[in-house]
Formats: sequence, structure tokens, C-alpha cells
Amino acid sequence: MSANELLLSAASTHGLTALFVDHFQFGNRPYLECMAQLPHVAGRFPGMRVGTLVIGQGYRNRALTAKSAATLQLLTDGNFILAIGAGWKEDEYIAYGYLFPPAKQRLDELDEAVQIITRLWSESEVTLKGNYHRVFAATCEPRPNPKPILMIGGGGEKRTLRIAAEHAEWPNIDSARPELFAQKLARLKTHCEAIGRDPKSIVPSYFGIVSISDDPSRVVRTPPPIFPPTMFIIAGSPNEVTEKLQELASLGARHLQLQFLDYPETTGVELFLSDVLPRFQEAE
Repeated sequence: MSANELLLSAASTHGLTALFVDHFQFGNRPYLECMAQLPHVAGRFPGMRVGTLVIGQGYRNRALTAKSAATLQLLTDGNFILAIGAGWKEDEYIAYGYLFPPAKQRLDELDEAVQIITRLWSESEVTLKGNYHRVFAATCEPRPNPKPILMIGGGGEKRTLRIAAEHAEWPNIDSARPELFAQKLARLKTHCEAIGRDPKSIVPSYFGIVSISDDPSRVVRTPPPIFPPTMFIIAGSPNEVTEKLQELASLGARHLQLQFLDYPETTGVELFLSDVLPRFQEAE
């Protein structure tokens, strides 16, 4: 069984609640485009939540992203999650011919993008003239009801978490050490309070890379070159991985999205399913 088939099967048999995909390339690894892949996944597993994790806002027209998300929300019976971020993977931008502007501009673009997306989901006709994006008398019918969950990916404490506080149902903080994750959640709470939003109305989520093995020599604790050097890896034996996930949950993570570092091999995910996941199911 391939890694993809195993994960899809595990989603239906082990109580996993959502499957996420995105990006175009990581080195020369096999990688499928998310908006083409998600309808296939949703069709194979009706009732399973599916989503993007995380679309770079610069990759797709923002109004068309809203329309695609609304369509997927309708066709999945309300089980689509749109996760979007400012974009960070410069090599991917360059490889596919996208401009990679400075971080401030990418964050400004993200702010305008989520305004376009959320308004198209809510209003009968939208006109917005931003500094970077604009729509004129745009419609998105049928409007999604309920609206997709909007997730804002990234942990930038000044701008990204502020945008999440203003617009998102779920913020998504990725690959941060537990103490840094706690710091970012505290900052998110501050942003919520500053705009008069109840922090309890927002659902923190965490994306992590997992390297798991009973053989210490096979555990990867240092990020490979294709990942940022500051990335925190949830690494170790099943006991160590369980402890790290429990710590993140105790700090406030309500949804965990995991990627296994040995993909496309299945050894890591099989060990996780047999030796880690049952401990969380028993605790429910």
C-alpha cells in the first residue's frame, strides 16, 4: 500500500478528522496540486474534512480562490477548510514563475485577499479596490452556507496573528517549539482582545513534522535542507512523540495536522497509528 493510500485508509478507520494538502514542490519529491487532488479525496471519503495547508496567497487569483472554496464547500456537504497564508517558500515561487515580494507586501496582499474571500462568501456583490487586489461587482453564487472554515497559516506575531484574529476561525502555527507556540497563542489572545473578539471563539491549530521510530538511529531531529533550519521536528520514539503532542495539546492546540518525514515510506505513519494515536483515543 502506498503512503497516500495508507493515509486515506487511516483517515476512515482510525478516527482522523481531516486531510490537508498544498504546495507544488519540495525538492524532487512526488507532489500533487491541491485543488485538483482534493475533489478526488473528498469523493473517496465522503464526510471527511478536506483542506489546503496552506495556500500561498500569491499563487492563485483571490476571487477565484473564494469561488473554488465555495464550490468545494458545496460539493463536500460543508466539509472544506480553506487555509491561506502570506507565502514563504521562495524557491517554489521562483520555480513556478511567481514574483516573491518582500514580507510586508505579502502580508498586505494576504490581508486584502482574505477580505475579498470572506466578503464574497457573505455578500451578494463585492467591489473592493485595494493596493494590490481588486474586484468589481463580483459574485459568488451559490454562496456557501455554512461558510468554509477559514484558517490563517503562519506565526508572525505582529501581522499574521493580527490578520488571523480579525478574519479566521482557525489560526495555524507551524513547527514551533512548545514554548514558542505558547508565546504565539498569548499574542493571538492579545490581538483578539484589542479588536473586541472573544479569544475563545478562535480555535488554535498546529502543524508539525513528525519523525518517529523505535530505532534511535532512524529518528531525524535536524531539519533536512528542504525545510527552514529553525523548524521544530516532533521526533523520537512513540513515547517521546506522544509526550510532545500532549504538551502541545495542553498549551491550547485544538487541532493537530501532522506530516511524516519519511514520506513516501509508510513506516513512520504505521508506527504512529499503532503506538501513538490509540493513546489519544483512549483519553477522549
